Amino acid sequence: MAALPTLEAGDDLSDLVDRVARDKERIVLTRAGEGLAVIVPLEDLELMEAMEDRLDLEDAREARREAQEKGTISLAALKKELEI
Repeated sequence: MAALPTLEAGDDLSDLVDRVARDKERIVLTRAGEGLAVIVPLEDLELMEAMEDRLDLEDAREARREAQEKGTISLAALKKELEI
């Protein structure tokens, strides 16, 4: 994975985007030698979002199972418990 200071990336942004899109390269943008952001192919972003969606769905299913097992309380009871 290539790394490039943000100041240099600005001058060559069009070329960097072409490399990422064409070659599926990932480019880390740095500032003061530290990673700051990444330019990634659209396919990578779509995969990351699909993975996040899947994890969110698993969490929601687990929360639903827990609510069915342990039960729930009303909003009024929660407010009273939290003294809101």
